[in-house]
Amino acid sequence: MTGLSLTDKVTIGAALLGGAAGVAGSFAVLRRRSLVGDMLAHASLPGVCIAFIITGSRELSGLALGALVSGLLAITLMTVVTRWTRTKEDAAIGIMLSSFFGLGVVLLSVIQRSKTGGNSAGLDSFIFGEPGNMLDSDLTLLAIVAGAVLLLVVALFKEFKLVAFDAEFAQSQGWPRTLLDLVMMGAVAVVTIVGLPIVGVILMAAMIILPGATARLWTNRLDRLLIVAGVLGAATGAIGVRLSGSLPTGPIIVLTGAGFFLTSLLLSPERGIVARVWNESRLRLRIAREHLLRSLYELNEPSLPRVAPASFDHLREHRHSRPWMLRWLLSQGERRGLLDFDGQSVTLTPLGLRRAAEATKTHRMWEIYMMEFAGSAPDHVDRSADAVEHLLPESLIVELEERLAREGRMPSVIAEVPASPHEVEGVVGSR
Repeated sequence: MTGLSLTDKVTIGAALLGGAAGVAGSFAVLRRRSLVGDMLAHASLPGVCIAFIITGSRELSGLALGALVSGLLAITLMTVVTRWTRTKEDAAIGIMLSSFFGLGVVLLSVIQRSKTGGNSAGLDSFIFGEPGNMLDSDLTLLAIVAGAVLLLVVALFKEFKLVAFDAEFAQSQGWPRTLLDLVMMGAVAVVTIVGLPIVGVILMAAMIILPGATARLWTNRLDRLLIVAGVLGAATGAIGVRLSGSLPTGPIIVLTGAGFFLTSLLLSPERGIVARVWNESRLRLRIAREHLLRSLYELNEPSLPRVAPASFDHLREHRHSRPWMLRWLLSQGERRGLLDFDGQSVTLTPLGLRRAAEATKTHRMWEIYMMEFAGSAPDHVDRSADAVEHLLPESLIVELEERLAREGRMPSVIAEVPASPHEVEGVVGSR
């Protein structure tokens, strides 16, 4: 490693830290313990100060050991307080964070008033981060920690998975839930402590949280989530170092991770904002189209099987739609071959009549079910069916058909549309 430049060392070290933080932090995110990283980072400060007071040395290994002991003590106390008192976990985290950090600030003030001084001791690097001081031994330590975290997760993957998703079931099956919990959070603690000299106490929590939270937007499988989180964490560290230039490295690394998160929040295919808006828009359009077809079917129902044109004004009154929206829906339906619209009247095509019958059938089956089996009032059932019918799976529709047929509430031919259980607005003789 002696042939590497300082920038290369910092880049590799930040990538190793980001990868380890992404993998270990994913379990904290899944366990809804995202603030544990923040607590550990702040709780390490008194350990750093006490280690310096005892040894009088600014060597990283001694300071890191003190930070690790302090962090593990905070985790243990948090676990004890949560398990044996009525204090909730978020409150316990807040108590430990503020108490340990307050103690650390007091000890730091004592050190700064002494002859050595806080800056000469190098303690500021643990608070604000100073990757420019990275040595070969620091890089070796980061590599060992990253490898150990990876091996630990691989060895205990099934156990960690069980505790992360169903801790109560794991305990009921005889698994040492508390021990596994401590090991899991211990890995987070180790990664947090070794990362303090790079990004500091204040920003280390982001390195723990951001990769796992970002990966969660892209996948629902734990194995893939850990891989994505590790890669994103490593990329965050490496890219952040390269982008920092003369700016503070720690904040730029965190901002890089935040950039990955915001990009994923916008563009991930299932949970991204763009995908959700697109899918909701498509669903709203499909619902509006099915409502339009059902209205056309109900207006034609008294004269079926003959299909008569429906006037635009009559249809607008029946649907209570705005004229511009109704015209746009009619133009969409005409492009799909469902209807003919000449500007004044609307006529269903054979394909449109079939689709309209299917939509009306599903709606009325759900109305009948709500009235017969859920006790809904006839004057409320139409609105209830409108809110649910478009989300019914095919299997449930078939089950409703069979059940209503056994009750004598369906026509003898399943393909036919059952009569409306209530009067249809705007249609004479609809019941």
